[in-house]
Amino acid sequence: MSTVNYPANDLRRAGVSFPLSALGADAVTGQEEAVARVADAYIDFPYFAFLQPLVRYVGVTPRFLDVLRTFPTPAGHTPPGFRLATELKAGGLLEVDLVRDISYGADGLRRPTTLVFSADTANPYEVAPIAPLLGNLTCNPGIVYDLFINNPKANVGHKFETREEVMAELGRILGPGCDISVELNNPFDADFGRILEEAEAFREMLTEYRVVIKVPHTGPVNAANVGQLLAGDKRLAVRYDEPATADALRGHNLALRLRDHGFRINFTLMFEPWQTALALQAKPAFINSFVRHRAKHSAEFRRRIDAHEAGDGQALTQLRDYMLANDYLAAGEADRPLADCLKLARDFVAYRHFDDPFGADGLDGLRRNLRWLRQSNLPDTRLIVCSMEGEYNYPDIDNVLSDPEFADMIGRVVLTAEPGYLARFTSSPQVVSYQRRFMNAAATAAVTS
Repeated sequence: MSTVNYPANDLRRAGVSFPLSALGADAVTGQEEAVARVADAYIDFPYFAFLQPLVRYVGVTPRFLDVLRTFPTPAGHTPPGFRLATELKAGGLLEVDLVRDISYGADGLRRPTTLVFSADTANPYEVAPIAPLLGNLTCNPGIVYDLFINNPKANVGHKFETREEVMAELGRILGPGCDISVELNNPFDADFGRILEEAEAFREMLTEYRVVIKVPHTGPVNAANVGQLLAGDKRLAVRYDEPATADALRGHNLALRLRDHGFRINFTLMFEPWQTALALQAKPAFINSFVRHRAKHSAEFRRRIDAHEAGDGQALTQLRDYMLANDYLAAGEADRPLADCLKLARDFVAYRHFDDPFGADGLDGLRRNLRWLRQSNLPDTRLIVCSMEGEYNYPDIDNVLSDPEFADMIGRVVLTAEPGYLARFTSSPQVVSYQRRFMNAAATAAVTS
């Protein structure tokens, strides 16, 4: 199998190109229109030289034709979100396929950068202006319901009433080139048939090519105790690191079962890199690095530790309260010995390398996940970097991704945030300064002309 691309090799720069049509082979009868869509796709000279004496016919795969039926595209073109691949078959048939790959735009052309951008929203009004730049969108029930459908400031006039209406509109706006990750309403449902039915509804709505099912890590949460998160103080009675084995691995097994039914999986709620190796066993299309909370918690742990060591008698009590509020402790641990809390905080600060350059920016988890992904046997799995905030997260992530150590991994990274957060980093103070200069010059010219 060979990917057809548009390489800028030496011969191309010299003005010599090698499109598929130069092979001089006939199109398979009945597939002429489809073959014409890829006739100008360039292939590397060594592959061209190898194929030329062997290829008698050029055809397309059933999937190629199905993609065109699914996403009607003007003649002479193929839809975005697919790369062109070829396979030499018996009898001199060169068969062209369309393979789902969000690194590619229309006509099998690569996106401008190997880094793919994503939006973390379910608001169609926010998505519309950034849609042409995206290769992915992620949303969950909280984003769909709390931040959009039930938010009158976002869902103007309550135009959208159901999740299905929202997802259909997002699919329309984003088009075929963008994956859409959707999360199940109840991953704890004991009836896999109902889970599968919900996933199938998303597949029918968004097509098998675009839909990705978000499956969360479940930790100690299960169908019997999930109600604790919905009532009273909404705290779980079981600590995060004391789950029953079946509960902790529910997400992994659910991901595998859905994958067996043909779904790509976005395995989500990954906050610590210790989750990664087992997560990869579920063969997901996406894993995640949530970066915001770890950095904030580490900074707070360090602040409370320092205050305690400086003689603040309330620091450890405040530390315990903070751990309880953020689920490091379970509901019944309000009186856990302060010495235990201090040790736990120190252990987390050390594990996260918060006191050294490797993790002082809160991104040690990102670095570790990139290394895990590099060592995996899942070449198509990508890492979604998500949950950003503040003025430093995005620039610090940019620094990590521009590190030579990870140069080979950028094409496997998807960077996702709320559209408004990404928009902040399209600008700088000098943009305003230069616009002032330009617009004043233009205004002066208009007056004098």
